[in-house]
Amino acid sequence: MLTKAGLAVIDALSTGREATAADLAMDTEYSQTHLYDVLDKLLESGLLAEHRGPNNQREVSLTDHPVVEAYRTLRSELGHVEWPDLLSPATFRVCWYLDEPRRVSAIAERLGITRQAVHKALSPLKHRAMLSPSGPEYALSEDLSPLLTFARAVIRHEHRSRVRGLAPSATVEWCDSKRALVRVQTAEDTEALEAATDWQLTGLARFVEYGLQFFLAGEPAFWYAPDEELTPANVVCHTLVLDRGSRRVSYAMLLIETLDIDQETLTEAAQWYSLESTVAAMYRTLHGEFDTTDDLPAVLPSEAEFRALKDQYGVA
Repeated sequence: MLTKAGLAVIDALSTGREATAADLAMDTEYSQTHLYDVLDKLLESGLLAEHRGPNNQREVSLTDHPVVEAYRTLRSELGHVEWPDLLSPATFRVCWYLDEPRRVSAIAERLGITRQAVHKALSPLKHRAMLSPSGPEYALSEDLSPLLTFARAVIRHEHRSRVRGLAPSATVEWCDSKRALVRVQTAEDTEALEAATDWQLTGLARFVEYGLQFFLAGEPAFWYAPDEELTPANVVCHTLVLDRGSRRVSYAMLLIETLDIDQETLTEAAQWYSLESTVAAMYRTLHGEFDTTDDLPAVLPSEAEFRALKDQYGVA
């Protein structure tokens, strides 16, 4: 995660300058010893580039990394704010959920932290009137969309760095502050994630655990959510996030039928993946409304198609 010291370095270099550790120590008030560690991490993650200046001194500058570009946009649109003073790793994680009004209790539950911790992470923003309260709910003010974009770039970069340390071909298909859904491209990377403690097979590859086995055209998907159970409802959502074509929708419906997944349970999971309308349409079909007109007519199976699929896999 981007630390306060790391953000202070990015802020100091955001005008396009080149600087030594001594220069940055004067600008940020962090010690040179601490900054050497910070610079090494930023270089390793691709946010900084290094070269030699006068007298062979080590100098660094910013790259065009998405995190850097998002911060430059934030600075250009809201440059009057001292962002390094306001933002911390905890604030980044909470900001992810401020794209729409949400209760502090809902954010706390999603992050697995206390409500007091959420309030503490939000307090720098609340003190600057950056939140739009709506009853007991909070969201970022409309003019703070660059902050949301920056926070999400930081979180996505954290997930990408974590998985690529194990599986260099991995791409992040979906993530939030705590979880990530990824694809890999090579068998070696599949083996690496299968052996990793915090990663679980998900999507279509997981169906075999429930008695349904399908041909996989490529490597399986993996789910990162430490200390959290991978539920069938989440497996359905991951399957749809990865591919919302007609075949995958039909397979997801088959899993719902096989495990008798409750609609309320799946809808609750689907809200985090923006799949509520898809799930609602699937359940209408599962309840026998095959001739409905909605936004998904091309991907929902016909009654005959779904019955044939159930027969093929022995689903009552």
